[in-house]
Amino acid sequence: MSVSFSDVLNLIRAKGENVDVRIKSQDNFNISISDVISDSRDVKPGSLFACITGENSDGHKFAGMAENNGACALLCEHEVNSDLPQIIVKRVRDYLGEVSSLVYDNPSEKLLMIGVTGTNGKTTTTYIIRSILQASGMRTGLLGTIIESDGFEDKEADRTTPESCIVQRQLASMVKNGCRACVMETSSHGLFLGRLKGALYDVPIFTNLYPEHLDFHKDMENYFEAKKLLFKNYTKKNFMGAANFDDPYGKRLISEFPANLRGFGLNENAASRVISSKTGIDGTELEIFTEGFKTLKLHSPLVGDFNIMNTLCAVTAMRGVVDDDAIVKGVSNVPQVPGRLERIDLPNGACVFVDFAHTPSALRSVLGVIRKLSGSERRIISIFGHGGGRYQQNRPELGKAASEFADEVIITSDNARDEEPQDIAGAIAGGVTVPYRIIIDRPEAVKTGLESLKSGDILVITGKGPENFILIKDKKIPFNDAEAVKLWRDSH
Repeated sequence: MSVSFSDVLNLIRAKGENVDVRIKSQDNFNISISDVISDSRDVKPGSLFACITGENSDGHKFAGMAENNGACALLCEHEVNSDLPQIIVKRVRDYLGEVSSLVYDNPSEKLLMIGVTGTNGKTTTTYIIRSILQASGMRTGLLGTIIESDGFEDKEADRTTPESCIVQRQLASMVKNGCRACVMETSSHGLFLGRLKGALYDVPIFTNLYPEHLDFHKDMENYFEAKKLLFKNYTKKNFMGAANFDDPYGKRLISEFPANLRGFGLNENAASRVISSKTGIDGTELEIFTEGFKTLKLHSPLVGDFNIMNTLCAVTAMRGVVDDDAIVKGVSNVPQVPGRLERIDLPNGACVFVDFAHTPSALRSVLGVIRKLSGSERRIISIFGHGGGRYQQNRPELGKAASEFADEVIITSDNARDEEPQDIAGAIAGGVTVPYRIIIDRPEAVKTGLESLKSGDILVITGKGPENFILIKDKKIPFNDAEAVKLWRDSH
């Protein structure tokens, strides 16, 4: 599939903006564009290079490299010194997604599109939904925090919501590979920055909203408005989604889109709710009632109250999309989600849980579940840190959250970035009220925690989940919590 330079120009002009064009000849209008790229290193012959002005870099500076690599045209915000034909707009990101959708033949129109937004639970919910859709016989792509899947190949994800041209290329790859659906995490950053432009969703989902990314959004209202963009700007006609009825922001969404959102929750007034549930170390049994449907009895291998909510969320969204048998089978067969309450048993009878929880509410939820499942007699050691350049008020709150359920805390580094890890650890320690140690080196902290375990003890390592690196200053150090635990286990 390819389009002409003229096709792209006409699409942008149809949006109403006064567009400047720089061309060498009228023949430029017939140039064939087969790809849209925002990273000059990935440009190949036939690519339209998008010069994005970001916080840390300016794509206009790489137009020459893009031209050398075979770019056939530029989408930019000011004229650059190049012989390539140029379309000049006020803000490239405002058009990049829709231009990419045009070039890749509007892939989201060919897929059942499910988008999941919220603070906690997005990743697990997408895994459950993909399992349900695949149980129905529907090949399903996945774009999220942990992996990207085009229906044939799974690979490690770079970011939750990449640039819109990448999203559109990934969707096109799913279509090419025979996928009939895509399940996607939609981050607040991605929504606010327009990375979803060009994609429309059949089933938008809202999980919950807690303080996070407030260094970027400044306050909860701005954070909510960014999440709301999924439902306001990126939905297909007559969409039917789901929102958390127990969450005040979810209630707001339901009130704004009453005909298009089904509320789920533990509240007896929710349209979809849990009638009964029992969660143990080996899984969860639950019954779900949804208005207009029969009650479902389900078994899930996932544990914990928050996974009851994640399952309820996924089931609510899928009622009426696939048949009930597929829902029952999909929930039963959902795979363990890497770094999401990932359990690793040790030979001495102790066990380790690795989880991505990095906010106070998420840490409190994870530790609360483990305490509830394990009982009061088992010792829990909690290892965590906090990311540099992130919402600093969360640091003492993380210490408080861990102290509610853990017997001991080891404070370590997370992705400190440009902050001093010792300063971050000190702020966390200000909220800790149980015995604690500060071990900045994360591999050493994990090793120390493991060596201190006795039979029946539980070590909970949180904050990074499936991530395979630690960011400190300008260094990206390879490290994975679960792999470190398994290596230690296998050597003892």
